[in-house]
Amino acid sequence: MNSNVLLSERDMQFLLYDVHAVDELTAFDYFADHDRETFEQFLSACKRFARERMWPSYKQMDKEVPSFEVDARSGQRAICVHPKMSELYSQLADLGVLAASRPYGVGGAQLPITVSTAAMTWLMAGNLSAAGFAFLTTGAAHLVEAFGDNWLRTHFMKPMYAGRFTGTMALTEPHAGSSLADIRTSAAHETGGRYRIRGSKIFISGGANDFSDNIVHLTLARIEGAPEGTRGVSLFAVPKLRPEGGQWVPNDVQASQLIEKIGWKGLPSVVLDYGSEDDCIGWLVGRPNGGLSHMFQMMNEARILVGANAVATASVGYQESLEYAKSRPQGRHIDSKGATGPQISIAQHPDVRRMLLRQKCIVTGGLSLVLETAKYQDIAAHGSPLTVREHAQTLADFMTPLAKTFPAEWGYEANTLAVQVHGGYGYSSEYVVEALLRDQKLNSIHEGTTGVQGLDLLGRKILRDRGYGLQLWLETILEDLALAQATESPDLKEYAAALSAFVNQVQTTLRSLSSRTSLSSMMSHSTDMLFALCSFAVGWQWLKIVTQAERAASGGLQGTKSLHIRGLRHCAQYWFATEIPIAVARLKQVDVSDTSYLDC
Repeated sequence: MNSNVLLSERDMQFLLYDVHAVDELTAFDYFADHDRETFEQFLSACKRFARERMWPSYKQMDKEVPSFEVDARSGQRAICVHPKMSELYSQLADLGVLAASRPYGVGGAQLPITVSTAAMTWLMAGNLSAAGFAFLTTGAAHLVEAFGDNWLRTHFMKPMYAGRFTGTMALTEPHAGSSLADIRTSAAHETGGRYRIRGSKIFISGGANDFSDNIVHLTLARIEGAPEGTRGVSLFAVPKLRPEGGQWVPNDVQASQLIEKIGWKGLPSVVLDYGSEDDCIGWLVGRPNGGLSHMFQMMNEARILVGANAVATASVGYQESLEYAKSRPQGRHIDSKGATGPQISIAQHPDVRRMLLRQKCIVTGGLSLVLETAKYQDIAAHGSPLTVREHAQTLADFMTPLAKTFPAEWGYEANTLAVQVHGGYGYSSEYVVEALLRDQKLNSIHEGTTGVQGLDLLGRKILRDRGYGLQLWLETILEDLALAQATESPDLKEYAAALSAFVNQVQTTLRSLSSRTSLSSMMSHSTDMLFALCSFAVGWQWLKIVTQAERAASGGLQGTKSLHIRGLRHCAQYWFATEIPIAVARLKQVDVSDTSYLDC
């Protein structure tokens, strides 16, 4: 497979240090041991590993998928993953990826989430399946760290952070789908924190492998006698092997079915059966009936990382199509007369240039949005005083559906454009862009579908919370608009005016929604609202990017740096000319509230 830079290193550094000033986080006590040099050491190591070790194995894992085999260690029929996964995962653990942002006290490096997210974006660009095992394990271990007792931390958290155990999140059940109020997996109390678990889960990513010593399933179940609905859901750590009498013995939880997926093929998705022999033990994590609120910690972390993965997948496709377009000769310049003379590369044809630029806009704008959201997570966890942390947490919560949805939905469009640039070769398996397109589709479904994100944004974060998070977000954006309007740049003034007009339209639309008496009328265009705010959010990011680009240009630039700034300006120009008008139209759909699909 050909080499691929995966992500633009220059864009990543410009976003981290110029746009989002991640090095400012070192002013917090928690990050006091770090500086730009330590950030770059970690990022550079992950970048090299992604390019040199992970990317060469990507296509193999897409072709040679997990399967039921006889496990060489146990002699039992089990799901086996690609042979290279064991080596890659061990090396990811050695890199410090699993506990990068966690405290020193649990074996972590206390890096900002912003930096660990950027590093994970490199790794997911290299091989999303191997990186998927890692970020699921980190999320599971963090749940035990946050809500488990010392016994659970010793037996499950530490081995996960060390890379010996892997972890999963086990929520979905065959009959319930996204409706977690309807889960039936049961937990019967025995002694202490032990419960006997019975039930079934489906679509559990990383739910089986043949390389880790154990798998810890962070499982939602209902304690017998618990209230109905989500108020009666608890969280349990259910290991594949449980500690018993000084040994680790089988715990009667096993993968009974392997889902045949269109993408993310190296990361198995399975059906898990708990207690088929009535011998499955789980340990309560956190308080009884508090499982869903606890699990939201991992779900929200995973949603941002799914957004990062979607950016990564779109970026790899963009880089593939860019190199192909520059090297593929076809036709002559549109202004040339006749069919004589040498052919030109397709990168010189107007429509191909359009497709390449749109991909670039989506990738860089999406990455900036993900990093912005991650930075608010850092401030929420470690900022000072309390009001600053609360402010940042509100913004992180509000932006999470946007940071997940934009890269997933627009990233899929970017990957279709990467296929399109390749023409007939794009839909052949000889070129990797078709595999990336398949991978990308899963991101709009993983960790809450796009429809669920829309309901969360409009129903919970806007209407239920009386617009508090939205208002705080808009005020933050207006501060950036004021900075842009104070510059000498006519373009920045124009972009700021367009976003300011959109803010006013949002306020008008919310007043219209609030006046309606029917909940279905309020929520029927939740996805349109989500999409409108996604386009607007990335417009905000492009405004911030160009504001910093103009500042850099004012100091005088030459060579490739000048070309980089010029490229960023063109991306912003394109976004405000083409995408913001679409966002305006989508917001109008929310206001008008067409009911055709409700009435038919």
